[in-house]
Amino acid sequence: MAILPVLKYGHPILRQPAQPVQLMDIPPNFIQDMVDTMIERDGAGLAANQVGSLQKILVAVEPNKDKIHVLINPVIAGYSEKMESDTEGCLSLPRLQARVDRHYKIVVQALTPEGEKVEIQARGLFARILQHEMDHLNGVLYIDRADLDTLVWLLDTGDKEVETKPATIAEIQQEYKKRYHHDAPQITFAPAKKA
Repeated sequence: MAILPVLKYGHPILRQPAQPVQLMDIPPNFIQDMVDTMIERDGAGLAANQVGSLQKILVAVEPNKDKIHVLINPVIAGYSEKMESDTEGCLSLPRLQARVDRHYKIVVQALTPEGEKVEIQARGLFARILQHEMDHLNGVLYIDRADLDTLVWLLDTGDKEVETKPATIAEIQQEYKKRYHHDAPQITFAPAKKA
């Protein structure tokens, strides 16, 4: 199929909530293109916002099972009080990572591409992946929830060891504006204001 361009931090669509979608309105091949794009970019998940569509669709890999889930109109129906902190990155925020607190366990309800209702009980890393992608569908990025003291650039040194350098939101915005949005008519770094 096709590898879709992944929008980068600053693109206004990343800050817009996705809308529920009817199965018949999903363009042919779009879901397969999302899956192919996630795999090609070595991602653990991908939300439709990240490829320029405001349809409420996400794809995610369930770790240790190598199973790809396609969730349409997903909602979190329940979550544990227990929280867990871990490092996250994002295809829309390349070369960055930070620690984020997430619910350790969640229950997600959604439709499959075939129109079947599914309920997924996810814990640990898979719960984190789903929460990250569902945040995207609400116009929220992981840096909105991150411990900003842990925000770092990942440096490419050519070695197997990954080196990091502390980052600030202001530096990231300046770098992304220059690298990805230098000729864009509109960029939006801030989360959308709630009505």
